[in-house]
Amino acid sequence: MLRYTLMRLGIFVGCLVAVWGLVYAGVFPRGLGDSNGMWIVLLSLVLSAPISFVVLRKERDRASVQVVQRVDRMKANIEASRGQEDLADDTARAQGQTS
Repeated sequence: MLRYTLMRLGIFVGCLVAVWGLVYAGVFPRGLGDSNGMWIVLLSLVLSAPISFVVLRKERDRASVQVVQRVDRMKANIEASRGQEDLADDTARAQGQTS
């Protein structure tokens, strides 16, 4: 999961540098007034999203498998804990009825 996040961040930073260079070279228009920095960031986000979607497909699938495994493991732990609580409660009730 961390690998996927770092790869996504790397693609964004690459787009940010490329857009910054293209804006200052005059290929892309500058933002209005003081909004130039925000313009560059937003344009970088718009460009990096589809690139990440296509380029990181396999890594995203690996990350989703890891998430599913964690969720399944957590569900199993919760179910095991619930079973232990039920057993302890049943035992306590049984002992309370026999006394």
